[in-house]
Amino acid sequence: MADDSTAAGCDNPLRLSLAVSPELVPVAQATATDWVRSGVSVANRCIAVDVASAESADVAAAIASRSELNLAGVTGAQQVKVPNLWIPDSSTWLRRLRTLGPNLVPADAPSIASSPVVVAAPQPVATAAFGWPQTKLTWKQLLGKMTTGTGLRAGIVEPTRDAAGLAGLVSLAVAASDGGANAQQNTAAAMRGLVAGRSAVRDDLLQRFPRANDQAALASAISAAPLSEQTVNAYNAKTPVVPLAALYPEPASAALDYPFTIVPGGDADRTTAAERLRAAFTGDKYRDRLAAAGLRAADGTTGKGFPSAPGAPAAGGQGGAAGADLNVVDRILSTWTAMTAPARTLSVFDVSGSMNRPVPTAGNAPRMAVLLEAAKRGLSLFDDTWATGLWVFSTELDGPGTADYKELVPIGPLTSNRQTVLNALNGIKATERGDTGLYDTILAGYKRLKDGWEPGMVNTLIVMTDGENDDKNGLNRDQLLQELGKIKDPAKPVRVLIIAFGPDVAPDGLKPITNLTSGGVFAAPDPAKIGDIFLQAITTR
Repeated sequence: MADDSTAAGCDNPLRLSLAVSPELVPVAQATATDWVRSGVSVANRCIAVDVASAESADVAAAIASRSELNLAGVTGAQQVKVPNLWIPDSSTWLRRLRTLGPNLVPADAPSIASSPVVVAAPQPVATAAFGWPQTKLTWKQLLGKMTTGTGLRAGIVEPTRDAAGLAGLVSLAVAASDGGANAQQNTAAAMRGLVAGRSAVRDDLLQRFPRANDQAALASAISAAPLSEQTVNAYNAKTPVVPLAALYPEPASAALDYPFTIVPGGDADRTTAAERLRAAFTGDKYRDRLAAAGLRAADGTTGKGFPSAPGAPAAGGQGGAAGADLNVVDRILSTWTAMTAPARTLSVFDVSGSMNRPVPTAGNAPRMAVLLEAAKRGLSLFDDTWATGLWVFSTELDGPGTADYKELVPIGPLTSNRQTVLNALNGIKATERGDTGLYDTILAGYKRLKDGWEPGMVNTLIVMTDGENDDKNGLNRDQLLQELGKIKDPAKPVRVLIIAFGPDVAPDGLKPITNLTSGGVFAAPDPAKIGDIFLQAITTR
């Protein structure tokens, strides 16, 4: 949608293009129209403002693309042009762009509206499950209900594209990180629930809230989702059969703050006009327009007609926290992207004799036990849309002259074989004196994945080992590289990830293998840290 705000009799205007987050468009259009009709001019030219509705993710991607850069997890709509002015829904977009290049967006982009990030829930569910409106909710409590089999069906708008979804995801992940030894499991369980309930766009998610008040409708619909307060206000303004409650979890997430952004690259006159237009987004009349759209002013206060709702903070009472550390955001988004990208994996476990050695930093548990515990937790990261298989390897596993590797579970969808994989993991034991037939196993696993290669999926071989290749009857490294080079097909890529744990592996010696396959080596000299390394490897597929 695009609208032209031009004063009457303005024949040769200086045109400004203004891209606005959709919910703010009516407010921006009315404000710009009043401003140009007041007779403003720059360099003796009248002004016209072309207001266009644009998703924040699309404009952010277009700004990055203009400098031949990519914003992680975001692809822009090809038809989106970089505007002179931009009002995204959150400063998070600006912060992420600045990590790509400090001059892509300005450092000065003041907020001109706000909307707290809330947990939206059908009012009957909010009362029954959360004690709304009398009881305050915390992100930890929400996490507990999502991960303990309460039947809560959580939803989320794709957080790589939606600022409220990202804020909610970060808040849940931070709450999970306080879970001690169970932090990784809690994070994975929460994300898996959100992955199952995610929607590409906000309107799709809103359609999944209940349309009737009966128990069947409530049970089958979305129970809770991180959204903006404005989205809940707009939804309820249509008087649905089942209104939404806006829950304000503590600690507060960063609110949507709608920064007024003058995009670099414009000429001096347009920059001057833009700076003057910014001043129009203030005052009581403007605040009342925000209220009519279900939005708060930048300081959290509200204008006339702002919808009152049980449990809502007083005007200005909840501005939200400061934006999360971008390193935390990037790590959480990496995990999310890894879990949502369709995958076909083969996990291969070293069961050589050295895997019986104790790990002092893990209570002297055997390396095998430590690795399997990490693998079982890691399995919870795998989405049901993934296909996975399981092998073990040492040397001549079934006697002299036999293969160094053995298939325990064929590659298949986790919808049907998750429990089979878990049972197989529980049954793995290290050999008494077997050596490490690493190179033969890598080649065989690579061939298996390539033979069944599937388009649209990340085809990955994950090899976990605590030792160097010491198979006297097998390939050496140069021979392995030669064989991989022969069968490698750029049209059918297979990535090799090697998780090397313990003090007996030199990661640098494995890098030529992973470099050839666009994979990576992940080292944990202390085997007790294998859980963190496993998570890192999976999230960088």
